[in-house]
Amino acid sequence: MTQPHSLYIGLMSGTSLDGIDAVLAQIGSNGEASAVEAVSRPFSPELRKALFELQSPGSNELHREKQAGNALALAYAEAVRELLKKANLQPSHIAAIGAHGQTIRHQPDLGDLAYTHQTLNPALLAEKTGIDVIADFRSRDLAAGGHGAPLVPAFHAQQFVEDKNLAILNIGGIANLTLLPRTGEVTGFDCGPGNMLMDAWIQEHQGNAFDENGNWALQGTVNEILLAKLLSDPFFKKAPPKSTGRDDFNLRWLQEKIGNENHHTEDVQATLLHLTAHSALEALVHHAPQTQKLIVCGGGARNTALMNLLKVKAQHLFEVPLEISTSDSAGIDPQLVEGLAFAWLAWAHKEKRPANMPAVTGAKGPRILGACYPA
Repeated sequence: MTQPHSLYIGLMSGTSLDGIDAVLAQIGSNGEASAVEAVSRPFSPELRKALFELQSPGSNELHREKQAGNALALAYAEAVRELLKKANLQPSHIAAIGAHGQTIRHQPDLGDLAYTHQTLNPALLAEKTGIDVIADFRSRDLAAGGHGAPLVPAFHAQQFVEDKNLAILNIGGIANLTLLPRTGEVTGFDCGPGNMLMDAWIQEHQGNAFDENGNWALQGTVNEILLAKLLSDPFFKKAPPKSTGRDDFNLRWLQEKIGNENHHTEDVQATLLHLTAHSALEALVHHAPQTQKLIVCGGGARNTALMNLLKVKAQHLFEVPLEISTSDSAGIDPQLVEGLAFAWLAWAHKEKRPANMPAVTGAKGPRILGACYPA
């Protein structure tokens, strides 16, 4: 068993492919977690390119994937060294690292042949850091018939407690919802694209990694016909449990929806902004219409245009006034919530506590998640 208060490191690199968030977390004996320190490191252009190209089938794929997994482990190790230096700590002070890895395939709907794959060499990460590494969190849930995603609702249920009907909207590359009613079961699911399509479109047409504050989207006008086409994708009508990723939402998917129509590029960006906001709120009003408060986290919480749009759209969709804020209001930097969650998942593994939520993922029951690579 761990000490009453233990230090863990959570490492997160999401579907946006923007870089690494490393979070030093203090976790109490009951799982209460707080961020002590954090660093964020962008991917090198070479690593980002390698990971992006692995999102689609290609030649010599196995070799390239293993090389990228090694490179990601080395980048993770650098982030850990920087974090320890910043916190004035040694590897021996850390109970374990929870490392998400980089999702390159997510195919949960194939029955007994379902799989999800997060590239990483956790053994190399343990070797380079001198710290136990817990990785491959999603596979155990898939083996039990679940989607292996989203995993953060269990942490959200632990961390965000209020005496009202609460929901957490995590907007990373993909957006997911955790529903925390005052009474009743905690549920959650992926609700659609978050930043991923907006990032891909601005990268393609402006050469920027992301649309800061949604400024480029604000220069455009939403195309309602295109928005309706995007929202017609069968994923949005699927009943939970459900999860998604780049396998479903990518530039190729977007180009197919656009077809031969000519659109101003900034209008497409504005439409993608509305897609993220609308799909999330529609899912919320459909599955939890009595929600009173929505807490937004992830990189999307820093997109001012997106936050403003959520507030405007919520006024028209909800009969009960919906309070919307970022996780800053709960004392957690929105960018650090997922990193903190994977530190917590490492703690749960060490404590031999189940950390999936069958009502969220569809698994047959609670399971201990992750595999340990001792230092």
